[in-house]
Amino acid sequence: MAEQPTLVTITVDGKPAQVPAGTLLIEAVKAAGVHIPHFCYHPRMKPVGMCRMCLIEVEGPRGMLLTTSCTTPVADGMAVHTESDTVKKAQEGVLEFLLLNHPLDCPVCDRGGECPLQDQTMACGPGESRMVEEKRHYPKPIPISDLVLLDRERCILCARCTRFSDEISGDPLIEFKGRGNAVEVNTFPDEPFASYFSGNTVQICPVGALTATPYRFRARPWDLEAVESTCPHCSVGCRISVQSSRNQVLRFMGVDNGPTNQGWLCDKGRFGFEYLGSPQRLAAPLIRNADGVLQEAAWSDALDLVAERLGALAAGGPDVVAGLGGARGTNEEAFAFGKFLRETLGTNNLDAQLGDGLDARLLAGITARGTIDDLERARTVLVWAPDLKEELPVLYLRVRRAATELGARLIVVHPRETGLDPVAAHTIRYRPGAGTELLRRLADGSGDLAEARRALGEGPVVAIVGRPGAGDDPRLAEAVLAFAAGLPGATLLPVTRRSNVYGAADMGLDPGLLPGRVAAPAGTGGRDAAGIIEGLIAGEVAGLVLLGADPVADYLEPARAAAALEAASFTVAIGLFLDESAAMADVVLPALGFAEVEGTVTNLEGRVQKVNRLLPGPAGARPTHEILEDIARRMGGSIGAASAEALAAEMAATAPAYAGITWEALSWGEGRRGIVAPGPAGSQPLVHAPEDHAPPPVGRNLVLHLARVLYDQGTLTQAGPSLAKLARPAAAHVHPEDATRFGIPAGATVRVTGSGGSVELPTVFDPSLVAGTVYLPLHCGASIGAGLEITMEAVS
Repeated sequence: MAEQPTLVTITVDGKPAQVPAGTLLIEAVKAAGVHIPHFCYHPRMKPVGMCRMCLIEVEGPRGMLLTTSCTTPVADGMAVHTESDTVKKAQEGVLEFLLLNHPLDCPVCDRGGECPLQDQTMACGPGESRMVEEKRHYPKPIPISDLVLLDRERCILCARCTRFSDEISGDPLIEFKGRGNAVEVNTFPDEPFASYFSGNTVQICPVGALTATPYRFRARPWDLEAVESTCPHCSVGCRISVQSSRNQVLRFMGVDNGPTNQGWLCDKGRFGFEYLGSPQRLAAPLIRNADGVLQEAAWSDALDLVAERLGALAAGGPDVVAGLGGARGTNEEAFAFGKFLRETLGTNNLDAQLGDGLDARLLAGITARGTIDDLERARTVLVWAPDLKEELPVLYLRVRRAATELGARLIVVHPRETGLDPVAAHTIRYRPGAGTELLRRLADGSGDLAEARRALGEGPVVAIVGRPGAGDDPRLAEAVLAFAAGLPGATLLPVTRRSNVYGAADMGLDPGLLPGRVAAPAGTGGRDAAGIIEGLIAGEVAGLVLLGADPVADYLEPARAAAALEAASFTVAIGLFLDESAAMADVVLPALGFAEVEGTVTNLEGRVQKVNRLLPGPAGARPTHEILEDIARRMGGSIGAASAEALAAEMAATAPAYAGITWEALSWGEGRRGIVAPGPAGSQPLVHAPEDHAPPPVGRNLVLHLARVLYDQGTLTQAGPSLAKLARPAAAHVHPEDATRFGIPAGATVRVTGSGGSVELPTVFDPSLVAGTVYLPLHCGASIGAGLEITMEAVS
């Protein structure tokens, strides 16, 4: 049990209050129901006392002392005054100084209506200014990045943006420059504010000095409708406020949910809403005509055709049809999809993943499952996983905080440099394929791994484990988890990328699972994604239902996926866009997406959170559960999907791990922070020892490291103009020693050949790789498959 804090008694404006010892006065007074105006203070950053707006009076042995409440901790018996004439005069003086050069452009400022400077000037300001001279002027706005604009005239030098970039994100790309009256916030020459977290500085800026290009001049705060929801872009489950005007989402804002994101968002999560209003959204069903062209059709015609064709195929046996997807929607949609496949089509060939994650039985049944908040108490953190900064950015922020502020020793194991390396106590490199041997050496603590092994003996330990590269053997992650489970006080966080893959697994979208983290009965197993792809190519599977899945783009062997869809007798795609896989389907059905449906999602720690509806969506699109219910009824059955809420009630009643987790419970009180679904009794982690697959010896032989980046060529990213331009071009990253051995100069073009084909790419030297390794960013316009061994030759 956590120790209870020692309480001290203070007096606030003559009223006694008890607060934990060590609390800053600004928070103690707030707990007593008194608001102290402030600008520079932020509860998630270190106090600096720069703006002086939070001045209050404290009684001392020499009388009243005027002090900054954001830097002064409480002491027992302290008497505080926040309403005295001295305090009021000091606050008026601070505001008058701040307004000397601040432009009076509230009517055209994006911050107008939600501006702390505006509010506090009205509440605490002098009422009029004695400043009659011309104010200072700068050219504006300055684009300090592709997403953020700077107006230096408005800046009050509170340092919130610079402190966030230094303390929280570790990207100190924005800083104070100049001296005296010429001090300003700016970036370094030729170094833009290219941080994955730059949008947070816009949200925490107390004035309109920093504005976001996607929102600039789009709306006023009082014009916006808002609902609280959960970010749809990765499996961290950040809480957000979705804000719209005239049925168009205009911005996402971070909500301070302590167990998950603590108010922060990555820029993909913050600005990744534009796809919802994309003109490329599907607005009507499409049916492939006799000429092989997809053309618009009526809903009734499309549903009749799907029911007829799927019914005829399903009559041929349970192995003839299959389903892929369900990891990008809500739990209710995944539950409906699983019921449709198992009950209506009679098949157990279903998978929410595309062969690039971890075994769903591991995600659903692991013991010692941890929470993100376990990082607040960890003494040691092991990260043997993807680069968190690229794939799970806000989890990266939480791990970084544990290492830099909370004193945890961080151990990072990865084939190349990651975003966490600068704050890690130990960084361990290995060539893809050599992870098994490395794990043995780490467990033994032999050689240069002795210090890291000793650190792992100091608990509590939090182990964040996944596939560092998309082509890595998933059984290696299982073996790492089995090793980590034996460490002192260990809690385990198996990580994958897709936003609701954990919820989809919990809803049984895997051949080995039933809803509620229940193992499927023996003998009922079906095909996973790889089995479905190969079954389609072999002609053993004939029909395919895709729910928000694009295997032609996302499967690790895209050529095989394309061949599978080409071989399928009938394919129906349900989704938002005509992506590469939907373009090969026989029928395409437009579905509603994020902020257009209501439901729940489950994050990587098993935390169930609510997503809410704000928009009607495209006129011709429908909720997924309604589409599936209509097809089932046309086939003579029903999946009980009268509404998403009805499905949620059925989940709570029939899925053991979700018992009692209702929409009502998630909408009020502590439930708004999410409810962690307990694991089923007796669940055990899988321990599949990976096969020994030593990489070839360094020489003319190379191995492939295939990993994702935050901004890629994904459909949703490319459908939003603000993020589409940030996608990096494909390149082959090679170690300088390999470049010398192959005679490749910097920037030269090389031909890389793998299990799925060849591509010609420019080279980038990366000394953080182990020699003999080539790194290719995934989904950046070049694919050669995921096979370990590759060849490379210079082209020019």
